[in-house]
Amino acid sequence: MTPFDLTGKVAVVTGGGQGIGEGIAKSLAAAGASVVVAARHQDRIDRVASEITGTGAEALAVATDVTDRDALIALADAATETFGGLHVWVNNAGGSPVRSPLKEIGDDDWDACLALNLTSVWRASVVAAERMTDGGSIINISSPAGDRGVPGSGHYAAAKAGVNSLTKTMSLELAPTVRVNGISPGYVPTEVMMTALDTDEEALEAMATKRVPLQRLGTPGDMGSTAVYLASEAGGWVTGQTIIVAGGL
Repeated sequence: MTPFDLTGKVAVVTGGGQGIGEGIAKSLAAAGASVVVAARHQDRIDRVASEITGTGAEALAVATDVTDRDALIALADAATETFGGLHVWVNNAGGSPVRSPLKEIGDDDWDACLALNLTSVWRASVVAAERMTDGGSIINISSPAGDRGVPGSGHYAAAKAGVNSLTKTMSLELAPTVRVNGISPGYVPTEVMMTALDTDEEALEAMATKRVPLQRLGTPGDMGSTAVYLASEAGGWVTGQTIIVAGGL
């Protein structure tokens, strides 16, 4: 056993069908966890779960809309019923394709963004914590947008600022049984980020070479390694923190 070993642990990863969520799911599985991969698209999570089981690890794909409380409960119950417990929950599902100044954004787009990026994190964390009877780790995927002004994406930035606040408050309310932390990824060329920035990977890589001190883009695996740390005994004395993983930015 090493401090990073997750053997015997059960982990749920929302938004696990691609990008950062996929990287986190595979990293947790590689560390020994049984992983439940959740997202709206069944074909995507089936692929990720199949690739995990192909390595000899355990995985289950559960189609889930994280904005639906009943779906979150069903997801948590699927994890406990299939693998016998729940120890790690990663709130990764999120994003917003809408870019608009705050004075022009409509109520529906505002409400949808907060429902997906903030309210779902609160609901899922409550559902998860109720089932972490012998301790656990909740990991919220945030964004640098939560710490700055972001013209054109103020609704998304406000939601992520809320996630950072939830992380701090829930870490106090759920201690000492459950630890709550966050990861704030830098430039990782996922489909969600490409849409949000209205750019492509080549342009993003050129920017990273100039602006990022470590002179490369991030990868889903970079976020996965950080999640393993926060989920494992290696991070056992860490709670209430949102770790920036951005190559030095």
